[in-house]
Amino acid sequence: MSRRYFGTDGIRGVFGGPVMNEDFAWRVGRAAGLWLRERLGADALRRVLVGRDTRFSGPALEAALRRGFMETGAEVLSAGVVPTPAVSLGVRSFGLQLGVVVTASHNPADDNGIKFFDARGSKLDDADESAIEAFLDATAVTPDPRTDSTSDSPEILPVEHIYVDRLSALLDPDSLRGWKLVVDAGHGASYRTTPAVLRRLGAEVHLLSAEPDGRNINHACGSQYPEAMQRAIVELGCRLGIAHDGDADRLILCDEAGEIVDGDEILAILAAHALTMNTLRHRTLVATVQSNLGLRRFIEKAGGRLVQTAVGDRYVSEAMEQGGFNLGGESSGHVICTDVSPCGDGLAAALLVLRALLHAGEPLSVLRRKFHRYPQQTRALRVSSKPPIETLAHTASAAAAAEERLGADGRVMIRYSGTEPKIRLLVEGPTDAIVAACIEELERAVRADLP
Repeated sequence: MSRRYFGTDGIRGVFGGPVMNEDFAWRVGRAAGLWLRERLGADALRRVLVGRDTRFSGPALEAALRRGFMETGAEVLSAGVVPTPAVSLGVRSFGLQLGVVVTASHNPADDNGIKFFDARGSKLDDADESAIEAFLDATAVTPDPRTDSTSDSPEILPVEHIYVDRLSALLDPDSLRGWKLVVDAGHGASYRTTPAVLRRLGAEVHLLSAEPDGRNINHACGSQYPEAMQRAIVELGCRLGIAHDGDADRLILCDEAGEIVDGDEILAILAAHALTMNTLRHRTLVATVQSNLGLRRFIEKAGGRLVQTAVGDRYVSEAMEQGGFNLGGESSGHVICTDVSPCGDGLAAALLVLRALLHAGEPLSVLRRKFHRYPQQTRALRVSSKPPIETLAHTASAAAAAEERLGADGRVMIRYSGTEPKIRLLVEGPTDAIVAACIEELERAVRADLP
C-alpha cells in the first residue's frame, strides 16, 4: 500500500521543510482528528495524548498538532518530554483513544517527526495511516488564526512517573545494588527516566549526554555514536553500558570489556533466557529480515524457532500479535516484549537483559558470545530519488553475482530506508573477505545506477 507521507516509522522530515512545519503539523492533527471521529463516532469520547522528545522544534509542532485535533472536537492532553514507550503506556493507563509522539528518533536535531499509537498502545497499521493520509490530502487549507490555541496550556498527565514506577517493577527492589552502569541518554527523551529507574533499583549510574538543549540530541552520542560509552565503561570499571536513541524506543548495550552488543545479540540473550524459563510463547522469536543469519541458527539450536518480517518494528509487532508471540525486535535495537509493552522500549529491554544476567550469574561478555554471528557488512548511501530497485540494472547484476558466490552460507539485501533518503545494502557470508568483496562490488553498482 503506497503512502505519500508515512514511512516505516511515522512521518519525518527536516523542520521547516514541506512535510515538517507548523502548518503541516496542524493539518496532520486535524486529519487524525477527523479519522478518529469517523472511526469512533462524533459523540464518542476522543482524548489524545501527545508526547515529544527534546528537539527544539518539538513545542511548536506539539502546539500545532493540538490546534488541529481541537478543531475536530478532540481533547488533547500532554505527556511532556518522555520516551516514546511512555506515551504508549500513558494511552493505556488513562484509557485514551490515541497517542501521538513528536520525534525523529535517531535522526539529527534538525529533523522531526510524528507517529501514532492506538488505544492499545500499538502503532497504527498501514491501513489506518493511509486513511489519515486521505483526510490529510483533503486538508489543504491553512489554520484559522481565530482557532490559535498556542497560549492554552494543555493538561499535563503524570506519564513520566507512571512509566518510571512500571519499569522499576520489572526487577526486584535493590537487585542492582553494587552494579556500576553507564547510561548515554543521547541528550534525548530518556535523560531523566532511565537513570531514575536504575538508581531506584540500587545501581550506581554514570550518566552521559543528559543535558539536552534542543539541538544536541543524537549529536555524537547515544545509540548512534556509542564511543564515549565504550570508553567510560573501561575507565570506570562498569559492568555494562546502555545507550538510547532520541526517543528511547531502542538501545545499544556495551559489555564490561567495552564491546558493543547490538540488537541481534540482545534478542539472542533474551530468547535464550525465556526458553530456559519456559516463558517464550510458542517457543518463537520474531525478527526482521535485517537480522543476522546466525540468529536463526542460534534459536533453532536452543529449541526455538524464528519468524521473520519486513524491516520496521511495527511489522514485528503485527506478526507478534497475529501469532500470539511475546518477544521480537530488530538488529537496530528495537526490542518488543509484549509482557511489558506492545511497542519497542529501550529501557525495558535493558532491564530484561539485566534480569537474564542476574539469573545466569555471568557477565554480558560471556552471554553474548553464545551467539555466533555471520560476518556482515552494511552500507547506507544517500540518494536523491528512489526508483524501483528492480529497475537498477547494474545493481541487479552485482546482487546476482554476489548471491551466486555466497550460496547457502550468505545473503544480499537491498532496500530503501523508510525514514531517510538512503538506500541500504547488506551482505552476509562465510568470511569477512568474501563479504567485503561483495559489498564493494554492490556499492559500485548502486553508485553507477544512482550517481
